[in-house]
Amino acid sequence: MERFLATAGGIIGALGVIAGAFGAHALRGRLDPDMIAVFETGARYQMYHALALFAAAWLAGRGATAAAGWAGRLFIAGVVLFSGSLYALALTGVRGLGAITPLGGLAFIAGWIALALGARRI
Repeated sequence: MERFLATAGGIIGALGVIAGAFGAHALRGRLDPDMIAVFETGARYQMYHALALFAAAWLAGRGATAAAGWAGRLFIAGVVLFSGSLYALALTGVRGLGAITPLGGLAFIAGWIALALGARRI
């Protein structure tokens, strides 16, 4: 589990840097400033949770494997739902995609709670 979570953190972090650079360079002048801000929010939260995956990997390495696994899966789901929906909203302008974003936020919150519960077990 530790290796999976650290690998996922690295991949999601790399993709977050790519998304941030894409938003800062390729989308400037193509999207209005509000949609750029939406895209940047997705990239920022993706990077936060790439780091959170490394925290989950650390926790898994100290024996809290179940809690770390849940935290990691929830962080990954949050990135897909939260950041993914914001990227899609910014790129397509389809406002209905914003309805998915809170589900990703809930996954992030649940992941942090799982991480905290796991930390109490080590």
